[in-house]
Amino acid sequence: MSIQTGAAAAATTPTVSALGSDGQAPEVRQPPHPLLEVRGLRVEFPTDEGLVTAVDGADLSLRPNQVHALVGESGSGKSQTARAALGLLDPPGRIAGGEILFRPPGAQPVDLAELKPRGARMRRVRGGEVGMIFQEPARSLSPMHTVGFQIAEAIRLHRTVEGRPLSRRQAWAEAVEALRDVQIPRAELRAKSYPFELSGGMRQRAMIAIALAGRPDLLVADEPTTALDVTTQAQILQLLREIRQQRDMGILFITHDLGVVAEIADEVSVMRRGHVVESRAVHELFAAPEHEYTQVLLEATPTLRAGAAEPTVRSALAQADPLVSVRDLTRTFSLKTGTLGMGRNRLNAIDGVDLDIYPGETLGLVGESGCGKSTLAKCLLRVEKPSSGSIRHRLTEQNIQQNIQAGASQGAEAGTEVASAPESALGDYRRQIRMVFQDPFASLNPRMTVEQILAEPLRGLGLSADQLHQRLVELITMVGMEPAHLARHPHAFSGGQRQRIGIARAVATDPQVLVADEAVSALDVSVRAQILDLLARLQEDRGLSCLFISHDMSTVEHLADRVAVMYLGRMVEVAPAEELFAAPSHPYTETLLSAVPIADPVRQRAREQVEITGELPDPTQRPDGCPFRTRCRFAQEICATEAPALREIAPGRRSACHFAEELELSGVVR
Repeated sequence: MSIQTGAAAAATTPTVSALGSDGQAPEVRQPPHPLLEVRGLRVEFPTDEGLVTAVDGADLSLRPNQVHALVGESGSGKSQTARAALGLLDPPGRIAGGEILFRPPGAQPVDLAELKPRGARMRRVRGGEVGMIFQEPARSLSPMHTVGFQIAEAIRLHRTVEGRPLSRRQAWAEAVEALRDVQIPRAELRAKSYPFELSGGMRQRAMIAIALAGRPDLLVADEPTTALDVTTQAQILQLLREIRQQRDMGILFITHDLGVVAEIADEVSVMRRGHVVESRAVHELFAAPEHEYTQVLLEATPTLRAGAAEPTVRSALAQADPLVSVRDLTRTFSLKTGTLGMGRNRLNAIDGVDLDIYPGETLGLVGESGCGKSTLAKCLLRVEKPSSGSIRHRLTEQNIQQNIQAGASQGAEAGTEVASAPESALGDYRRQIRMVFQDPFASLNPRMTVEQILAEPLRGLGLSADQLHQRLVELITMVGMEPAHLARHPHAFSGGQRQRIGIARAVATDPQVLVADEAVSALDVSVRAQILDLLARLQEDRGLSCLFISHDMSTVEHLADRVAVMYLGRMVEVAPAEELFAAPSHPYTETLLSAVPIADPVRQRAREQVEITGELPDPTQRPDGCPFRTRCRFAQEICATEAPALREIAPGRRSACHFAEELELSGVVR
């Protein structure tokens, strides 16, 4: 049997770019007038505390067939600028000054700032001449109607035939074609699906189809890839590039991900506190940022390293016995099907997972959305009870003594079975395995003060009032906040501060292991860097182990000692981080690494990306044999009949691929 290996064997797709092959901007004759020009825009929100200026004198210019990225941290005014242009400001927000000049080809220019938000002219612009992709398609799509109905509705509103609206039959046919245009397979069937029946990537494609229904000249994309994993993000970005070229359309792309900016943008405007502080061609801005704030954003952006990492001190600790050992773990759900919910489908969210967490290490857990990462975390914390398998937990001598001093039962020194233990026996374990949640806004009780939130996990430990207060002061100070903050409620803090409070709550019981489930994905790049520094410092000072769950591969490379890769409920590769990123052994891992955008437009646009075809298979109808074979370019006959076991292919390295030793896969682009 002959298997092609190496970069020459890869089915690769060159990244389309407005820059030349050397990463430099080619000489292009610019149109005489911008498609969209914002001059001195000022947006205000009257509040009980006074007037809040969200956008203060912003200027930017976008030309036809150009992608103009608008970047900055949360609260900088990016989304309010876009919403002002489309008359979508939340009441009582208002445009207090400036111009938003829109010049559609072949039509008279119009100042969008002067249009009434609910006026007939604005309704023609919104959705017809200017399309909008919102950040969260799950919230923007109606759960009561099929995606085909919602696309057809937009088509009937904004398109006509000989001056008359399309019929329902014509609009439905156009909706199905729109789904094909955004590369949704089996478009006729998917048009009849409700949003909750689609994956995150398919929902975003459906949202793009709605935004393009009126055949707009300008597309506003507000954080369209923030909630997506790297492979889905790469597919959506490629789709937007192709649509822009086909339709000669301008795109205003709002994001805080500078890797995405390096991949897709022609020009960049950086916003801070309502002002555009720098606006330049993308290659110029990345090569020599002029404004101090732009420099801070670039420095805070994690990038895939340009060489193998030096072994860390913590990785040496992995020679000890594991703190947590997972063996053949499964979690199965029974899903109702049919009109009356009489049918049943089995969903194997976790399917025979083996995993070890060692003292002092950071284990990165990566994979696409829906692969089972969060379900595995819930099983480790026993929020979900496993269907079968084993979770054994071992306490260190230090933890045993701490438990004795706290009056808790000793136990667990030789290893305690957790998977099947009753709820009443999990108290000690849950003090040793603690969670940092993804959403800092939803994970804190808004009715409780910070003092009450931090005190909650310390109940039952026999602390006096003075001891408890002293402990709370230590916790809040440890995460870089002030003792005075204990008296406040969560709404008084920013997202980064709330996540610091969540971390303080997680370490309150002196745990052995922190489980961080996408703990920084909702944060801006500079805040994310601060939180990651805090986690690293706490781990170093307190000897914590960390299971770091993320779809951000560049962050995982910087933080993790080892990396475990999940696909469709199974582990497909486990290896030391520096080895996995330099030379992956599973084709799925190579695909994940290839999809990570590099925050450097020259390197990003010169690289070739390994193409991943199709969506993640339906987990209730898992493919026979290797679960990745339906998307793998190396698949052979044996892959369809025999599921590969996760086996050791080198010391410290395991892979679930029949050909792991034969393939020469590409690692990080250096």
